[in-house]
Parts: sequence; structure tokens; C-alpha cells
Amino acid sequence: MEEGEGVKAIVVGSGAGGATAARELAAQGVQVLLLEAGQPFKPFSRKLGWTAPLRGAGLLGDERMISHLFPPLQARRVPSPLCSADDLVLVRGITTGGCTSISCGNLVRATAGLAEIGLDLEPEFREIESLLRVQTIPPQRWRPVTARMFAAAEALGLGPQPTPKAVDVHKCVSCGLCELGCATGARWDARRFLGDVLARGGALHTASPVQQVLVEGGRARGVLVARGRRVERVEADVVVLAAGGMGTPQILRASGLPAHDGLWVDMVLTLGGQLDGAQQLREPPMVWFAKREDYILSPYIDILSHWFHEPWRTVPLDSRVGVMVKLADAPQGSVAADGTVRKALSAHDQERLQEGLALAREIMVAAGVAGPFVPGMLNGGHLGGTVPLAREDVPSMHPANLPEGLWVADLSLLPRSQGLPTILTTAALALRVARRVMGQ
Repeated sequence: MEEGEGVKAIVVGSGAGGATAARELAAQGVQVLLLEAGQPFKPFSRKLGWTAPLRGAGLLGDERMISHLFPPLQARRVPSPLCSADDLVLVRGITTGGCTSISCGNLVRATAGLAEIGLDLEPEFREIESLLRVQTIPPQRWRPVTARMFAAAEALGLGPQPTPKAVDVHKCVSCGLCELGCATGARWDARRFLGDVLARGGALHTASPVQQVLVEGGRARGVLVARGRRVERVEADVVVLAAGGMGTPQILRASGLPAHDGLWVDMVLTLGGQLDGAQQLREPPMVWFAKREDYILSPYIDILSHWFHEPWRTVPLDSRVGVMVKLADAPQGSVAADGTVRKALSAHDQERLQEGLALAREIMVAAGVAGPFVPGMLNGGHLGGTVPLAREDVPSMHPANLPEGLWVADLSLLPRSQGLPTILTTAALALRVARRVMGQ
């Protein structure tokens, strides 16, 4: 073994889960090698206005074009019973920092299903919230239409509340493009944890997709990683998979190891209306949210729908108003060893989405937003449920069907969809896992 000689822990993926686990292991004196499939992150640096002529003429193509416009973000359509083959798009961040680099920076305690398996993450939540200095965006920074929609949600008894965020409001310039990368450094992302890992002697290798986990004698011994056209063996005492709800099960199945056909994705459907001069993009996305059973409502401009969803094409960005429905969907999906994904949308999911859209329309009308009201592109970007913890696994945080020395530190561990922002919960899970790794 050359590169990787003396490595004690390999962490696969550098998002909220991988970066948090790697940071904690490095802090405990473990030599850590982080393997990231993507390239170093760079924020989107072009003005959105340049796309307007192409968008209006329908020349931007479909959502697959996003990886050409903005390589860290990858989008793909998947077959979905009860859903048109053209209607479900899964989004991933393949870059340093993972999905945190292309997120809204929301820090909500997403705990659906945790009590059922006896998992209490309260200590980890408190620790990470303190570390990231959670703030909310002051209402005086909200656009007038957003404030009116908040008031409308209050009047409807929906109990809206400002969204906790990992955003320094003094550095934030309200560009509204959090999901295309924060150019000012106002929003936290997991790359800051990666800096801590490197400062403690760890290593980070980008463009290094892991293909398999090496299991010998019933124990994980390392990984096979692609380096351009070569495939290299890298050995370690511990392997931590944090490649997300799609990447982690794909690696497991390619390694001849089990994964669960329970993929959930926290489906998002944004209802679009219009209001001249709304300029909703001139504020951070999702500055407030209202929690309902199985979903939340939140003000949001869906850039994917703006660029690639034909029914949204006639409304200019300055006049577009959006309210998101983020749904806790049924865990009815699978990921194969070759990366093929299938995801079902249940009848209950359909019903709850329609209920959420009706409430979103009511809020928008009360705030002075006009129609036509058009749903955007159905998508999902919080991927989990594919290596779920059982109650008996919680004390060790190690799924019983995995070999010794192999751990998971991402949303794959959560049996249920959350219908909420999940960065905080992912980091809390990874922190608990890393400490159990050290304990054993």
C-alpha cells in the first residue's frame, strides 16, 4: 500500500455526515482519509439573467443541463409508480461539502421516527447548534410578499415560525441563491469541518469515487476507489460510509452487502404564482416555515423549475412567487448496485401533496399573489432510509447486518422521511456514530 499507508479511518463522502464524522474522529487523534467523488466546490458565479433568452425559447433543455451549468448539482429522473416518468427528479450535491454546499442552510431538528427506535439526539443537537451559531433572518429583511404570506399563514392557524439557519446575517447580501453556493461565506457548509480535519493531519481526496468496500474475514479492511482510469485499494481499520441515501446503498450492494429497499427523498413541490415586482429572490430562501402533518410550507423560488419546467416559462423571475410543499414521503424506493434508482409515490403521498398545494394557494391569494397557480417540478433532495437503524442497533449505532469495522453516518440510517430540512439531523447522527466508533 502506497497512498493511504497508515490510514486508520476512511470516510466516504464529505457532506454533513462525512465531514462531521471525520472532524470528530480527527479530534480524537484518528488519522482520517476523506474520499469525495466530486470536485472542490465553487459557487455559481454567473448572473441568472443571462439564461432568460434561452429559457424563454425553451433552449435550456431539461434538468440534466444543470450539471453543465453548475457541476456540483446533479439531477436525474427516476421511474415512479403513481407518478409520471417525467415528474420525479432526484437532486444530489456531488462536491466537497456535499449537499450542504448547495443548501438553504436551514437547521431544524428533524426527529420523525427517532422515538420509535429509541434514539435521542438531544445532546448532539445542542452541541451542533451551539457550534454553528443558529440564527433566523430578521423579518425586516424579508420581502413584503413574504411577510404578507407569513401573516396569512398565521391567520389560517398554521403556526408559521422563522426558520433557524446556519447563516451569518451580517454577511448575507440577500441574493437568494443559497442553493447555488454562498459567494460571501455567510452560510455555513461542511467544508468548514473539512478544514478542521486537514488542520489535524487528515487528508481529503476529491474526484475519488468509492466503488466497493473490501471485506475480509468478516471485517471491513478498506475500499476500492477509482482514480481516473485506475482502481486502487486503500486499506484502513475503519470505513465510514456517508455517501448519502443513494450513494451509500449503491456502494454496499456493489460490495455484496445488504441495503434496504426503503428509500425516501423528502419530496418537494413548489406552487408558483405571480406578482409584479415581487422580487422574492432578493431574500434568503425559506425564511419561515409552517409545519403540518407530513409536510411543511415555506416561501421558496425553485430554480430548477424556473429553468427547466415548461409551465413556469412565461413568468419572469422578478414576478415569480413560490411556496414550497416539502413532504415526508413513504419509504418506497430502491437503489441497485449499478446506481439504478426506483421510487414509488404512494396514494397517501399524492393526497398530502394536493392538500399542501391547496393551502399554499390560499396563503398566496391572501397575500395578493395572482394566478395562474402552477405546480413546479416534483423533486427530492434529502435521501435516506436505505440502511435503517433498528431499535436494537441504537446503543451501538451500528446496523447489525453490516460487518465489523463498517459504519454508516448519513440519512440512510433514518427509517422515516422527515419532510423537514435535515442537515442538523444528519450531523447529529454522524457525531453519535463517530463517538461510537471511538468507543469500540
